[in-house]
Amino acid sequence: MAELEGLEFGKSDFVLLDEVTMEQFMENLKLRFGKGRIYTYIGEVVVSVNPYRQMDIYGKDSIEAYRGRELHENPPHLYAVSDAAYKDMKRRAKDTCIVISGESGAGKTEASKYIMQYIAAITDPSQRTEVESVKNVLLKSNCVLEAFGNAKTNRNDNSSRFGKYMDINFNFNGDPTGGHINNYLLEKSRVVQHHQGERNFHSFYQLLYGGSNVMLESLHLQNNPALYVYTREGAAASTSYKDRSNHKAVMSALEVIGFSTEEINSVYQVLASILLLGNIEFERNGESVQIIGLEAVTHIAELTATDPESICKSLLYRTVATGGGDVIKKGHTKEDAWFGRDAFAKALYERLFGWIVSRINSIIEVKDYNPLLHGKNTVIGVLDIYGFEIFDNNSFEQFCINYCNEKLQQLFIELILLQEQREYQREGITWQHIDYFNNNIIVDLMEQPHKGIISILDEACLTVGRVTDTVCLESMNTKLSQHPHYTSRKLNPTDKSMDFQKHFRVRHYAGDVTYSVEGFLDKNKDLLFQDFKRLMYNSANPVLKDMWPDGKLSITEVTKRPLTAASLFKNSIVALVDKLGCKV
Repeated sequence: MAELEGLEFGKSDFVLLDEVTMEQFMENLKLRFGKGRIYTYIGEVVVSVNPYRQMDIYGKDSIEAYRGRELHENPPHLYAVSDAAYKDMKRRAKDTCIVISGESGAGKTEASKYIMQYIAAITDPSQRTEVESVKNVLLKSNCVLEAFGNAKTNRNDNSSRFGKYMDINFNFNGDPTGGHINNYLLEKSRVVQHHQGERNFHSFYQLLYGGSNVMLESLHLQNNPALYVYTREGAAASTSYKDRSNHKAVMSALEVIGFSTEEINSVYQVLASILLLGNIEFERNGESVQIIGLEAVTHIAELTATDPESICKSLLYRTVATGGGDVIKKGHTKEDAWFGRDAFAKALYERLFGWIVSRINSIIEVKDYNPLLHGKNTVIGVLDIYGFEIFDNNSFEQFCINYCNEKLQQLFIELILLQEQREYQREGITWQHIDYFNNNIIVDLMEQPHKGIISILDEACLTVGRVTDTVCLESMNTKLSQHPHYTSRKLNPTDKSMDFQKHFRVRHYAGDVTYSVEGFLDKNKDLLFQDFKRLMYNSANPVLKDMWPDGKLSITEVTKRPLTAASLFKNSIVALVDKLGCKV
């Protein structure tokens, strides 16, 4: 049971500090953490410190202690914030949201699970069947998305490698009636490459370590990740993540959510195909390139319900349209074949993940809701999105992740600081002005049309001819040379922590990050040959066909250049911030 804390636990709300300094803030945080108090308020915001251990503060007794209480009635807790959001939604009949923010490894994913569990526990005391079903699916979806979207990094054994925003819909009684999940920028490059000591996505290791002998045999796999190129690096990485038991939990969750046996089989057939793809090699034979070891191709053809010859053609040739409108087959170089294979593996995983999210949404979305009959439908949004990242080697993914964090910081400043100060001014309340850093200047550096880094990247991707990452860096150096939050070795020759023609640095609100420009353009173009899309669209497996609707286009029909990865991500984050802004 929650009890009010004595002074020996420090200040439970940072608002009560005698002096607002970083030293006092950290001292209070450290004192509370040492006493087993991982939560501290700043007004209506709760600050959480990851204890990296199980704590007995989330059971039924704790839930009952916070149910229906006012925010500061009990010691700080995630449950208090969850309850406040729920009560606010019911009282005002207005949408609300909970934003979970923090750097990588801070404990955001666990926090989102506790929030979901709390909301599920305090709703519907009558245990009506349909409401129980909705709650069950919402909770089970966490388990599935974690398996397919999370991975071990050097900082965190269960790091979210995608962003997730979940809307939970409630009826006028405050009972959950459904939900919707939006996913953002899955780090698909991890499928084919990751840092030393890290792992690929959990799903691969769950399958290889946890799959039954019968299942693995049917997928033409062996229970050893070291045998597959894409999982070899992670096979030696020690992790606290329990792959065998989690595999069983995911299989059970897929059934509970409502995936059919055929759909579950298809999910694992795609995973197996990716692992087998990674083991395909190419060699030059005179003028042409050929595949080494055709057994893997035969297995992939069986798993994807396509034919081996079509797979070979897709791996070795590219169909291109000539200026005169003719269509020809162009043989790959060895390098192009490697690139195409890896691009296909990444796309297979990304499409699989997107399909799983869509399938969950189709099951949990609110159906046949009539406001006249059922009253007003309200929403609590829960945002669990990747934290700010600084690694030894920061690439395109870290750039996008940190851009997302800058946008959220901008939202926090707008909602928490600016709105509060405006309200004080409106009501004539005497207040002490607090200086804070407004990060608009960094957001503009990253997203401003025609001037920002994303625009410069897109421009380089659209330029006809061979524009390299280095040429793109030169363009950034020219256009951003006067920006106070951008630098590079060329602009600062004495800084030997950066390399010429390779690095640029952004001074983010949370710290300086040095990015390696190598691979930026390829990742931004996100190029996948149409041959692979058509191959999957023509699969005899309806689930795979469903994942590749754009495969029905012929080469001559594919004329419009798709938006780049950075622009698609920017658009989705702008829309997300707008959505969050409406719920506060």
